[in-house]
Amino acid sequence: MSKLLVKPKAQSGLMQEITPESAGWTFVGFALNRLKPGETTAGEAGEKELCLVLVSGKAKVSVDGEDFGELGERMTPFEGQPYAVYVPKGSKWQAVATTDLDLAVCSAPGGEGFKTKVIRPGTHPQMTRGKGTNTRYVTNIMPEDDGSAQSLLVVEVITPGGHTSSYPPHKHDQDNLPAESYLEETYYHRLNPPQGFAMQRVYTDDRSLDETMAVEDGDVTLVPKGYHPVAAVHGYDVYYLNVMAGPKRIWKFHNAKEHEWLFTGI
Repeated sequence: MSKLLVKPKAQSGLMQEITPESAGWTFVGFALNRLKPGETTAGEAGEKELCLVLVSGKAKVSVDGEDFGELGERMTPFEGQPYAVYVPKGSKWQAVATTDLDLAVCSAPGGEGFKTKVIRPGTHPQMTRGKGTNTRYVTNIMPEDDGSAQSLLVVEVITPGGHTSSYPPHKHDQDNLPAESYLEETYYHRLNPPQGFAMQRVYTDDRSLDETMAVEDGDVTLVPKGYHPVAAVHGYDVYYLNVMAGPKRIWKFHNAKEHEWLFTGI
């Protein structure tokens, strides 16, 4: 199995735990907690900043003793938009599930001067990106222009069955602004119906990295460098939650030259 494909480690509780050390990189961390009503998960940000994303379900969330009450409204990631909470460096947080809950913990190096913030549905509109079978639906949770974080960029995407996304292929693995930014990236995948699968390829121009993976419900793929398109197979919609971070909080990508002609049609 590819080293870039991380399978869930459990059926409940801490299902995914990606650290910079386990991924072999510097900036991005990701965890996924699956809880039953009444169960609690908590942590400390330390030197990192966090984005808690209620992928599905509801929870009572507090940060540094400040109670934000019950957050969440959707019970599946394939409907509506998520609630999320930004947790700054040095803070402690807790989430108590009030329904079945999938809670993502996105992390990256933190900075000074940032404040806890609840990010509610509608804060950023869902966008339709692409045309035809390249159509997908994008919700920025923490975009680069919101000024609310040191490092984290967080976005979720829904790709209908039979469609492609993160496509035409693009990459962001060079610290070469304004042409391109360096960003590590994780993809947390969900499938609807859940027994489905999708395909993701991660590859570089020289093919020194070239991995094609069948991703299933709950899998995480790592993108340390290279292009990283996703294809949703017929009959199965794909949701993914992206976490990106690098030395600068800027998403500037480079398109694969041989596929740039596709932009004339999308």
